[in-house]
Amino acid sequence: QVRLVESGGGSVQPGGSLRLSCAASGTTYSRSCMGWFRQAPGKEREGVATIDSRGSTSYADSVKGRFTISKDKNTLYLQMNSLKPEDTAMYYCAQHPALFCPGKVGSRYPYWGQGTQVTVSS
Repeated sequence: QVRLVESGGGSVQPGGSLRLSCAASGTTYSRSCMGWFRQAPGKEREGVATIDSRGSTSYADSVKGRFTISKDKNTLYLQMNSLKPEDTAMYYCAQHPALFCPGKVGSRYPYWGQGTQVTVSS
């Protein structure tokens, strides 16, 4: 049974940084695609970043140059720098069991964590 548990969210001022973590268990983590998604109130879910089994990454245009996705043995990370108020959202990690990522369309990912809230406000 796949289990994904996010942590690291919180409140930060504009320009600040946060690092999100997603602990994975019950999965062939190293041979899967992992991704970070976010959803703000009243908005559609947005794919933020993905990393495939080889370590290749992909980012949404809105976060390029500010966010970095990475992973180690059993944990996925999202380093978020230069945060903006528009980054405020619930952030979720997700897994797709393929070696390569099927894009940043959330409906293609079968496994999800419960989410962690990020609020950027002065």
